[in-house]
Amino acid sequence: MTGSHRGDTDAPAAPRRTETFSTLRLQGVGRTFGRTAALEGLDLEIRRGEFIALLGPSGCGKSTALNCLAGLLPLTSGSIWQDETRIDVLPPERRGFGMVFQNYALFPHMSVRKNVAFGLTMQRLPKAEVARRADEAIRLVRLEEHAHKLPGQLSGGQQQRVAIARAIVLEPSLVLMDEPLSNLDAKLRLEMRTEIRRLHQSLGLTTVYVTHDQEEALSLADRLVVLRDGTVQQIGTPEDLHNRPVNQHVADFMGYRNLIRLTAGEPTGDGTRVEGDGLSLVGSQVGDLTPGAAVVAAVRPEDVTVSEPGTSGPNHFRATVEVVEYQGRELAVEARTESGVRLHLRTPHRLAPGDDVVLGVAVERLLVFPDDGTASGEPGSAPALPGQEPA
Repeated sequence: MTGSHRGDTDAPAAPRRTETFSTLRLQGVGRTFGRTAALEGLDLEIRRGEFIALLGPSGCGKSTALNCLAGLLPLTSGSIWQDETRIDVLPPERRGFGMVFQNYALFPHMSVRKNVAFGLTMQRLPKAEVARRADEAIRLVRLEEHAHKLPGQLSGGQQQRVAIARAIVLEPSLVLMDEPLSNLDAKLRLEMRTEIRRLHQSLGLTTVYVTHDQEEALSLADRLVVLRDGTVQQIGTPEDLHNRPVNQHVADFMGYRNLIRLTAGEPTGDGTRVEGDGLSLVGSQVGDLTPGAAVVAAVRPEDVTVSEPGTSGPNHFRATVEVVEYQGRELAVEARTESGVRLHLRTPHRLAPGDDVVLGVAVERLLVFPDDGTASGEPGSAPALPGQEPA
């Protein structure tokens, strides 16, 4: 079983799965609501044991894709295959998938044990098997001491564990999770992220997980699918998307907080020169560019460095610190260049508002994209006045 930790002698035995597959394929999957295309031409192959995250902002189509996969929404176009079996023609109950919802959907009048056992009971399994499998799932999510309690007596994190136990007790071929941590506070989200990853690995689950949180997706998934306006922007490993976003939308969503609108210059031996707003920088080109074209230069806050006073040369520029936030070992800093471009950085240097600094960025860390108009964090652009469209 993929990702199994059989060597952990103190780990509870994993429930068996009655239905498995080698690959699950979504081919040209689309869904429209009236004249609005919520999802267009989704092609995705999921291997058994993978953890896939569907990632994007509200309205990007990620939940629509999950609901189509679950059978809760019929397809407008395309097909879904489990190995050589077409399953988009099957009702949800015949697909053998487990689901974990954002709102948990627990029965408030039933104990934890009865909530977990409900699906097994509806399958009319022998009582002894129902009890054994329910207790096994409860052990896996570490709720043995709470098995007799009602959902209202549990914390949010414990309720989410019940929802997960209820999904895995059915021994599904695929587990679908729709923003399951969005209702939890920050501390519980971190705890449950670890718990979900532990269960995925120890049980060898195949998981499709919907989230708008890029940090959550990066920490959990084997591969990420970034969506925008119903279409796939990029599919890849966390490292791929973190280091090599294919366009400015993916860069924006993956934490490239500094998105600076500039103009492409002539290529250099080291990279592509970009200029404007008092800056002249060299970065790594992504996509086709021609001199004079509008571009967006993208860099993460952690890749903007504080240099020694007086440092000059390529990719160094002066700025003034405006905002400082203490975040433990590092400071989150907002600075403004002499020409008014705002930049965000993270640094261990003890800075204060009003400090003059020299900032730098390595060529390979500054990505240069054709400007397609999707950037949301252009530090150099002035805010729109009330009643005006942004420039």
